[in-house]
Amino acid sequence: MKHLPDQVLDRVADYFKVLSEPTRLRLLHLLHERERSVGELVEATATSQANVSKHLKVMLNAALVTRRPEGTRAIYAVADDTAFRLCNSVCERIADRIENEAEQFRAVTFLDN
Repeated sequence: MKHLPDQVLDRVADYFKVLSEPTRLRLLHLLHERERSVGELVEATATSQANVSKHLKVMLNAALVTRRPEGTRAIYAVADDTAFRLCNSVCERIADRIENEAEQFRAVTFLDN
């Protein structure tokens, strides 16, 4: 088995940490639809400007989103679709587990008909 350097493992773990916050996933989903300003994201998420800005900064530092100035506003866009592919894989895995659990429950019989 190939040795994985600690620095590599730390970077991968940091990437997953960025994706482990539901608000960030909501913001990414909104940005996947189209570019948006902070104000549009605040309105769409019904959260504070400070909270949205904090999460955008984390995603910007992780290179998940880009930012460009437009007048007095900052416009954010998705920089990399990798997060969406990961989320799709995770959702498929969760759906498979739920379906398996449902089959197990359907197989249980408490009363004879």
